[in-house]
Amino acid sequence: MALDQVDVDNYEAQQEKEMSFLDHLEELRWHLVRSVVAILVVATVVFLAKDFVFNTVIFGPKSENFFFYQGICSFSDLIGMGESLCMKPPEFAIIAVEFGERFIVHLKVSAILGFVVAFPYIFYQFWSFIAPGLYEEERQAARGVVFICSALFMLGVLFGYFIISPFAVSFLAGYEIQDVASTTTLSSFVGYMTMFTLPTGMVFELPVVVYFLAKVGLITADFMRTYRRHAFIVILILAALITPPDVVTQFLIGFPLYILYEISIIIAGRVEKKNELAMR
Repeated sequence: MALDQVDVDNYEAQQEKEMSFLDHLEELRWHLVRSVVAILVVATVVFLAKDFVFNTVIFGPKSENFFFYQGICSFSDLIGMGESLCMKPPEFAIIAVEFGERFIVHLKVSAILGFVVAFPYIFYQFWSFIAPGLYEEERQAARGVVFICSALFMLGVLFGYFIISPFAVSFLAGYEIQDVASTTTLSSFVGYMTMFTLPTGMVFELPVVVYFLAKVGLITADFMRTYRRHAFIVILILAALITPPDVVTQFLIGFPLYILYEISIIIAGRVEKKNELAMR
C-alpha cells in the first residue's frame, strides 16, 4: 500500500512538472507574440510613412545634406581648415531591376526598422521571461540590464548609420572602373545599409556579454588582458567583415570596438572583486 502511495506521489509530481513546463512554454509563446505584435505595429507605421523613410532615412547617407557631411564640413571650418575636410557623396542612381523589387524591399525595410525601434520592448519581453528563474541576488546584479542593452544597441545602430554608412557609401559609390556607370539596385543598397547598422548594434553589446560571462566565471580580466593583442586582431577581422574594404571605415568601427573591449576588461575586474567579496 505504501508503495502504491509512493507511485501516486511520483506520478503527481511528474504531472506538476509537466504542467510547469507547459506553463513555461505558454508564457514564452505570449512573450514572443507580444514581441511580434510590437514589430508589426512599428513596421506598419514605417510602411505607411514610405516617402519619409526612404527619402530621409534610407537614402539620407547619399545626400550631401546628410548630418555627417554637414557636421564634418562645419568642423573643418571651425578648426581653420576651410573646406579641406569637407566630404560630399558621389552622385549615383538607384534602380529596381526585378519585378516587384520596390514592394518587397519596402516590406523588408519596414520589418527591419520595426525590429530596431521595438528592440527595447523585445528585450524587455525576453528579460521578463528569464528573470523569474534567477536568484534574487542575480536579479539585483542585473538591475537595469534592459535599459543598458537597449541603449548600447541603439548607440551601435546610430553609430553605424551616422558614421560608418556615409564613409562606406562615399567609398563604394565613388570607386571607379573605366566605362562602368555608377548605379546600384535598390535591394543591394538597402542590404548594405542594413549591414552597416544592425551588426554594429549587436557588437556594441560586448560589455553586457562580458559582464555575464565574468559573473559565471567563464572569463576574467586577466584573461582579457593576456589576449588583448589577439582580441585586437579579431576586432580588425570583424570590422573588415561588417564594413566595405576601406581602411578608414574599418578603423571607424574597429576603434570603438577596441574601446568597448577595454571597458569590458574593467567590467570583468569589478565583477571578479564582487564575486570574491560574496564568497568571504
